[in-house]
Amino acid sequence: MSSSPLSSQTDLNALDFIRFAVDSGVIAFGDFTTKAGRQSPYFFNAGLFNDGAMLGRLAQFYAQALLGSGVQFDLLFGPAYKGIPLGATVAVELARQGRNVGFAYNRKEAKDHGEGGSTVGAPIRGRVVIVDDVISAGTATGESVRLIRAAGAEPAAVLIALDRQEKAAINGQTLDLSAVQHVSREYGLPVIAIANLGTLLEYLTASGNADLARWRPAVQQYRDTYGV
Repeated sequence: MSSSPLSSQTDLNALDFIRFAVDSGVIAFGDFTTKAGRQSPYFFNAGLFNDGAMLGRLAQFYAQALLGSGVQFDLLFGPAYKGIPLGATVAVELARQGRNVGFAYNRKEAKDHGEGGSTVGAPIRGRVVIVDDVISAGTATGESVRLIRAAGAEPAAVLIALDRQEKAAINGQTLDLSAVQHVSREYGLPVIAIANLGTLLEYLTASGNADLARWRPAVQQYRDTYGV
């Protein structure tokens, strides 16, 4: 279960990921309303990683974060819906690097014909990493954890692209924990993030782009207000 070392051409870091996400339009700046009703100066939409080249590059970031974490794993699990293509592309990238593992995902509704069941793909067994874009309220993560445990397997970690590092709003209540911290505490799992809000602030300072740098005060104010 040892991890293969990354080649130099994929020696990426969190700032590289933020640059990639901004250049791809996945991180946008403006006036946005979040699911929690907060006014945010930035928005992260992983659904805009929407062509083969971007998905391939994204998978490199995920794979490096996972392999670099030291977490031991046997299977990737992608929660419906965004986790499905993410988990699949990360599995392809891991295999490209010589670390071939199974991949599975869940259906929103169980299928009662054909092979049936609520999951598709490899048998869910061993140590399982849940792959998703972000953690908001932790609902998808909780469902995944229960499904994995019900199959007799062990959730090993949650792997995400961006940790927003802001206070979670769950069931109408604002917590003193972030969604990532809440999930980690609730389910006893490490959460591996490629980058976080602190990385975004660092990038806005270091980018050398005046159009981007002007958003730094607003993003910092947002963090000061809602950050953990």
